[in-house]
Amino acid sequence: MSQFQLLGIFDDESGMVGAIKAARQQRLRIVEVYTPYAVHGLDRVLGLKRSRLSLVCVAAGGLGAVLKMWFEIWTAAIDWPVDVGGKPWNSLPAFVPITFEVMVLFAGLATVGAFFMVSRLRPGKKPDLIHPRVTNDRFALLIQETDAAFDVGRVRGLLQSHGAVEVSERLVEEVPA
Repeated sequence: MSQFQLLGIFDDESGMVGAIKAARQQRLRIVEVYTPYAVHGLDRVLGLKRSRLSLVCVAAGGLGAVLKMWFEIWTAAIDWPVDVGGKPWNSLPAFVPITFEVMVLFAGLATVGAFFMVSRLRPGKKPDLIHPRVTNDRFALLIQETDAAFDVGRVRGLLQSHGAVEVSERLVEEVPA
């Protein structure tokens, strides 16, 4: 089955953001937005939910801290207790600096790994550019047909009224899963 899509290319972010607001008011399905840099507030305009990546970071950091404390207490007090200067074997203040460092290491690696998994990035992946200048100085908005009431002329006019310099039609073949 194939899907019909309209691609609007914009010179500036304000025109693209205005077109997104108008498209959302008309209940059009926005498939993707491409920008050469992060646009402040774009997630709110698109109505995206807050990222759960921070939860992954906190959970991995907590897990790293707990595992490091357990390992250090086990090695210093249970497996190989060594009396150094009369200090107790399970001296928690001595464990704090390295525990913090391991916590940061776990949190950082887990966050980067989760980001790559969610965004489907991997080393050597070829970029699938929708327009050749979208990584330099253009902004792209991709709107998909949802039903038979989709009026191509009306959507094209909406994109052009918000400053689209180019509007093109695309027919995308869906790959069955």
